[in-house]
Formats: sequence, C-alpha cells, structure tokens
Amino acid sequence: MPLVHEGEEVKDLQFGKGMGGAEATAQITARPDAPRVLIVTTYDSDADTLPAIEAGATGYLLKDAPPEDLAAAVRTAATGRTTLAPTVAERLMNRLRTPGTALTRRETEVLALVADGLSNQAIGQRLHLTEGTVKSHLARVYAKLGVDSRTAAVATATDLGLIRR
Repeated sequence: MPLVHEGEEVKDLQFGKGMGGAEATAQITARPDAPRVLIVTTYDSDADTLPAIEAGATGYLLKDAPPEDLAAAVRTAATGRTTLAPTVAERLMNRLRTPGTALTRRETEVLALVADGLSNQAIGQRLHLTEGTVKSHLARVYAKLGVDSRTAAVATATDLGLIRR
C-alpha cells in the first residue's frame, strides 16, 4: 500500500511563508470526497497540534515514531479513525480534564508572538487586536500558568509543550 498516491502531495506542517499546514489541511478536508490527512511532523506544541486537528486532520504523529507506528497510523487514518502521538494525546486529555487551565487558541497565538519578541502593540497589529485585548489575553495566560511575567510565561509554556521555541 503506497503512503502517497498519485496526485497527492506530502508537506510538513510548517512549509515556508504563506499557507501553513493547518490551512492546507482545512482546504484539503473541505473538498468533496476529501482524502484523510495524517500530519507527520517534528512539531508537537499545542500551537501546532490544535490548529491542525481543528482543521480536520485525522491523525497527528511525530517523525521520530517507529516505522511500524507510522505504517499503522496510515492504515488507521485510511479507515477514518484517529491516531495521535502519545504526547499529543496526553496533552489533549489534560486539556479536557482541566479546561479552566488550558490556553485558548488565541492565547497560544499571543504567547507564541511574545516568545518571538513582539511587543503588545506589534502583536495587536499582527492579530488585528487592540493593545488592551492583547494585555487581557496575557493576563489570562499569566493566571492559567501561575506566572507574573512575559519571560516566565514563555518559559513555562515552552516546558509544558504549549508553544514551540
């Protein structure tokens, strides 16, 4: 059974400027009779996994998975069932168990931009938010992570696998 059929394309979750893997996944899965999308990548932060899953990915595996797990994931995805890397599944389960402490997609986006060194004003411009809204998102992030600074929020979120550094 070939992993990629004629006319299909393999791309990583992050493939240059412009459209990312989640956007590509959404476009693929929106087609009539759409193929299943199995994400196989090195990126395992919530900032990467959640958008891809929300966009319709059937599964999400990491490239360091053993070959037999990759083959099993392709077969599983082909039947329409979900397959997730253990670390991804664990974080999703934790989000469900403690929803009040899970960062929202927007909070994750804001925090990732903080990690990139952007100011509140620059984050607001990038995400089309007011500076006050950015500050509100950061205040909720600080409360959820139990921290009191941008640096601590980035460090904690990185350690928890919420953002990628």
